[in-house]
Amino acid sequence: MTKKIHVVINPAAGNDTPILNVLNTVFLENEVEWHASITHKAGDARQAARQAVQEGADVVAAYGGDGTVTEVASGLFGSEVPLAILPGGTANVLARELAIPLRLMDAARLACGVESKIDRIDLGKMGEHIFLLRVGIGFEAAMVEQADRTLKENFGVLAYLWSALQNLRDPAIAHYRLLLDGEVVECSGFACTIANSGNLGLPGLQLSTAISVRDSLLDVIVVEEASIRSLTEVLGQIFNKQAIAAQPEETSDQNYSEQIQSSLRHWQAKKISLWMEPSQVIQHDGEIMKSVKMPLEISVIPQALGVVVPV
Repeated sequence: MTKKIHVVINPAAGNDTPILNVLNTVFLENEVEWHASITHKAGDARQAARQAVQEGADVVAAYGGDGTVTEVASGLFGSEVPLAILPGGTANVLARELAIPLRLMDAARLACGVESKIDRIDLGKMGEHIFLLRVGIGFEAAMVEQADRTLKENFGVLAYLWSALQNLRDPAIAHYRLLLDGEVVECSGFACTIANSGNLGLPGLQLSTAISVRDSLLDVIVVEEASIRSLTEVLGQIFNKQAIAAQPEETSDQNYSEQIQSSLRHWQAKKISLWMEPSQVIQHDGEIMKSVKMPLEISVIPQALGVVVPV
């Protein structure tokens, strides 16, 4: 059982639902000492996690979206202190990937050690940046960039689907040159993704079922120009279904994952170098990169992070 938890809270994440009372109630019930840090700018969550490790926390929990979770993870990297995820973002992709409850009270109990265990997952590294989910180049990065805070607050995960459909109207095509564990691959497309996780943030929807955060590999996905029409149709169907539903529904019954996977070119590698022409927007775990140098150097760090997950 956990004795001391430090919670890193991003106050800009999610909606305005009060959380401190819930956390205090759960932690007191489980006799857990807890402390909290509030983030104000990029980098604060990483520094707070490092400080919590130095002060002897048994678990460091991240409340916020996937960007906050990634920052806390990067602060824990190199330590033996595990990460607990308290989902507070729009998509909560890693929480869905690891079957962590989206209800705050249940996730907090998990962090206390109630019916939980520590699992080891891979991390990705791009230059000096750590990522848990993926690096998105082109279409996905543009989608993230256009789904701004106001849009996400008003429409939740539908903001990403709407942005995706807008960016599919006239996507920019680039030529990619990839060095995958020493093997050269060249192709063209409107998106290239280097993925540690295949979850797309909707229940039952996967980029590919072959992608795993535990397999010590990264997955390289290229979406070619010929796939624009089929991808637009699939995302349009999902958007319409989710817009009608009161809350996100399971999508796997419509075989959407299989339709998306059929539109992709897919490789796996441990070490990746990437050149592109012309330049496209790049994001990692929801954070847009302002300036990068070619080639992008990306690698996997196997089983680098402990995460509190359900038994």
